[in-house]
Amino acid sequence: MWIYVQHVLIPYERADSAAHQRPRGNLSDLYPRWLGARELLLHHRNPYGNDITAEIQKGYYGRELDPARPDDPRDRQGFAYPVYVVFVLAPLIGFPFHVVQILFYWLLAGLTAASVWLWLKALRWELPLLAVAACIAFTLGSFPAVQGIKLQQLSLLVAALLAASLACVASGFLFFGGALLALATIKPQLAWLLVAWLLLWVVSDWRARRKFVFSFALVMALLLAGAEIILPGWWRMFAAAIGQYHQYTQNQSVIEVILNQLLGSAASGAVVHVSAQILSVIAVLACVPVLWNVRREPADAAGFGAATALVLALTVLVIPMYAPYNQVLLLPAILLLVRERSFFTSRSRALRLGYIVGIFALAWQWIASLCLSAMYMWNPTWALSRWQWPFFATFALPVLVFVLILLDAQRMRRSE
Repeated sequence: MWIYVQHVLIPYERADSAAHQRPRGNLSDLYPRWLGARELLLHHRNPYGNDITAEIQKGYYGRELDPARPDDPRDRQGFAYPVYVVFVLAPLIGFPFHVVQILFYWLLAGLTAASVWLWLKALRWELPLLAVAACIAFTLGSFPAVQGIKLQQLSLLVAALLAASLACVASGFLFFGGALLALATIKPQLAWLLVAWLLLWVVSDWRARRKFVFSFALVMALLLAGAEIILPGWWRMFAAAIGQYHQYTQNQSVIEVILNQLLGSAASGAVVHVSAQILSVIAVLACVPVLWNVRREPADAAGFGAATALVLALTVLVIPMYAPYNQVLLLPAILLLVRERSFFTSRSRALRLGYIVGIFALAWQWIASLCLSAMYMWNPTWALSRWQWPFFATFALPVLVFVLILLDAQRMRRSE
């Protein structure tokens, strides 16, 4: 996978950008957040301002975007994060960005590897050391992880914080679990469904679990108060930035992307959008009975782990962001599906077939990247012309994982 990305995908993107005169700068997703944090904390400048956005574009793309050029990217790379993300990035603002890139690259690689071990702890699954190493290798060699590390995407940091939070909860350290979950809200769209589920779980046994809410509320209060102190009225600017972000990127959920691919030009954008919203609501409602029935279970119970994995799989499916790097949140569901494989292989033919299709959808990225990496050695032009092969199952995988983990969670609910 790493060979494919470095020698096939990136050269294709460079050639395509040159052919269409698209600018290419550092292309680091960390850069807009880092620059906004530095300018706010050191020079008291508004990171949501147009002047900062222009400076971001000069670093990210190499120049400011020109609306008169039709091939210029639509993503303006504005500072579309809650302003309290600057507290997380504050230790990095004193370094030159080329140093920050190297540090954050290895930090994300280490955190992604650690998140495998943390999810195993959260799911209460003890594996031999060699099996843990294999899980880490496959995770670091998956396209979502490779893309996230290459882009220095904060989604990988959030995924590690969520894994650490759930590992603390499963181990009985509720106070630390709540605090880590609050930090994970630097990307609210990745955390809010899990926050809702865990709050339901807490209120179902308030006396035993209230420390979780106290620590979550305390850290959130500190983050929000600190943000208001350093940039009064930031939440209005953040809301406006999010609105602009969705307007110029026209971001879609995985469900909406799949519907667009299936229907093509046969359906208008409005019809596809409404249909995607309806399917998203159906997916949420399908999860409600499972979550409601396991809300009283302790955090070290199998049902709680399955419910948490289900919520994260649902998050990947319905949030209006289809970027592959967000699929690192499918990791706990995939681990559970591997652990519970006997349930799928010993049941009906349809269930076995669905499980096999899910395995193939997951493995396809490695099958395709292996073929292209091997062919690159003999015929680079042939490999570059087929750069899209590893993406054929990208959007099918979240759907398959969601359906399979939903069936597994329902089975655990009935058996308990």
